[in-house]
Amino acid sequence: MIRHIIKGRHILELTKEDIARTAYNVNKAYCESLGDHSFGPWEEAPDWQKNTAKLGVDFVIANPGLPASAQHEAWLALKEAQGWKYGYKKNFEKKEHPCMVPFDQLPANQQAKDSIFKAVVDSLRGALAIGQG
Repeated sequence: MIRHIIKGRHILELTKEDIARTAYNVNKAYCESLGDHSFGPWEEAPDWQKNTAKLGVDFVIANPGLPASAQHEAWLALKEAQGWKYGYKKNFEKKEHPCMVPFDQLPANQQAKDSIFKAVVDSLRGALAIGQG
């Protein structure tokens, strides 16, 4: 959404949900490139999945200097609190996920997923609408 035009230049202001949607969609595309097609479109994603993305955005914004590994550890703690556990294959009904391990035990392609999510949020945080930070 374009909120302001200053001297012929468009200034983009995003909400946290805009940033979460963008990070989710980039994450979805990356996962699909790895053969993981478990993410649906943002508009059809269950609320818990959208909320996980929004909480990830909140974490990155609140902790700009922390590495992607810290974001994964925060995600891991959240998922454990919600009853998720390690599973060889992602299973939303059983709350099982193969990434339910410490960051240093993740395969490199899964570590990259956290780095990509953080990079998207970091790159868009400057466009965060006033009052949304």
